[in-house]
Amino acid sequence: MQHNDDIARDRAHMPAGTARFLNLRSLASAHRHLAQVLRPGMAVLDVGCGTGAITRGIAEAVAPQGRVVGLDINGELIEQARRAHQDVPGLSFEVGDIYKLAHESAFDIVTAARMLQWLAFPQEAIRLMAGAAKPGGRLVVLDYDHTRLSWQPAPPRSVRAFYDAFLRWRAEAGMDNSIAEHLAIMFEQVGLDQIQVVPQHELTQRSDTDFEQRIGIWADVAATRGHQMVRDGAISEDDRRLAEDEYRTWMKDQAQSQSMYLLAVEGTRAP
Repeated sequence: MQHNDDIARDRAHMPAGTARFLNLRSLASAHRHLAQVLRPGMAVLDVGCGTGAITRGIAEAVAPQGRVVGLDINGELIEQARRAHQDVPGLSFEVGDIYKLAHESAFDIVTAARMLQWLAFPQEAIRLMAGAAKPGGRLVVLDYDHTRLSWQPAPPRSVRAFYDAFLRWRAEAGMDNSIAEHLAIMFEQVGLDQIQVVPQHELTQRSDTDFEQRIGIWADVAATRGHQMVRDGAISEDDRRLAEDEYRTWMKDQAQSQSMYLLAVEGTRAP
């Protein structure tokens, strides 16, 4: 267990330059189901909060009497979150390890967005997050099935080869590339009730004003996490660079759409 966890932690670490992508997200655009269930006065724990862009939206949604805690293992991201959102009442940030979650029966909602995909032992994390919810409280998780990513038209072969290497690199660390499809059963296995599965797929099309920013995510992955993959022997530097260059040309000249498969899963802790 320790070995896989160490590898997963190393590969999940966000390399330089990636934090800016977190700041582009918002509650309304990047965690839509959670936005619908939040109410003023709630206490909420946001696990894997990163730079706090979504967490701020949560705090604004539960104001003025609500309380929100953002938790992340990355101390640098937490410091950025504190600096950026220190003016928001009822919002605080903590450095913490999901596998050593200190909170128990404290929150109306415990949530995590795009975080469990980076863990070697997501069901243990779900068990601990469920325990942090009050009896009758809810766990709301949003995550990907990376095996269902689709592009139109198909990108260059170098890009597909890079993406396949990315999935293998993750799987070698014990990460579940199809975790979205497995969340509901994991919720059941930790004893959560009233489980709901809500599609939250992210479709971007050339007519969208932010098309290049959104479809460009995989060029950015190649430019950042790609170097981790090279370090770990998952792909050569020449192939990484070729994939990045050809992807950028393809998305500028040919790409029409991208669909990323996401599910939000909600469950209730028994009273």
